[in-house]
Amino acid sequence: MSTARHEYLLRFGDNALILSQRLGEWCGKGPALEEDMALTNVALDLLGQARLLLSLAAEAAGNGADEDSLAYHRDDREFRNVLLVEQPNGNYADTLARQFLFDAWSSLALRRLLTSGDAALAAIAEKAVKEVSYHLRRSSDLMVRLGDGTERSHAMLQAAIDKLWPYSHELFIGDAVDAEMTAAGIGFDPASLHDEWLAYVREVLAEATLKLPAAGGWMPKGGKQGLHSEHLSKLLAEMQVLQRSHPGASW
Repeated sequence: MSTARHEYLLRFGDNALILSQRLGEWCGKGPALEEDMALTNVALDLLGQARLLLSLAAEAAGNGADEDSLAYHRDDREFRNVLLVEQPNGNYADTLARQFLFDAWSSLALRRLLTSGDAALAAIAEKAVKEVSYHLRRSSDLMVRLGDGTERSHAMLQAAIDKLWPYSHELFIGDAVDAEMTAAGIGFDPASLHDEWLAYVREVLAEATLKLPAAGGWMPKGGKQGLHSEHLSKLLAEMQVLQRSHPGASW
């Protein structure tokens, strides 16, 4: 069970870490000063969650690893994040659509983990769910404001939803690790979140006058098993360059 628990914790920690890094790329480049600060604050919240989750994952591994070694000294095939969070920022509509789809899932996932039989994981979820609830309110509000905004903002947001929608499919695919953690009372079946997630997303998109993409078609997967797009290796090259060049460096 310890190996499965380590893998399970890595998935949540890596989701938070990689999305935090993506949002951090906006720092100093936001469409407005207030939005620049808001994106950075969300990135910092996710980084805090990643630290807690990766520390717990390192403890579960019991091989001397810590949060820093897991963040900075793993190759892309060792990361367990879903493909959605590693997708490039693109334009602001792309970033917002990615955040909204993930926030809607993360809010539900963390609420499930509140009752986890793993007390340490449940405690992290209790802290994180408050932050993610705010993230979801914020991204949902912006989806409505920009989707039902100008002709240009509506078109850009619809294009972003259409482009990123296929990556949401992976959020609800379970495997042997999910099954073992569910049976142990630590985790949950990812598929059990889908209907509630879809109902919420459909409601927000309707208010934003955006169309829900058609079901089916190309739906990539494999991130939880370490099969990533080229985007992750490029992100890691930038995120890890200091520690890779100067192992053990500290401030």
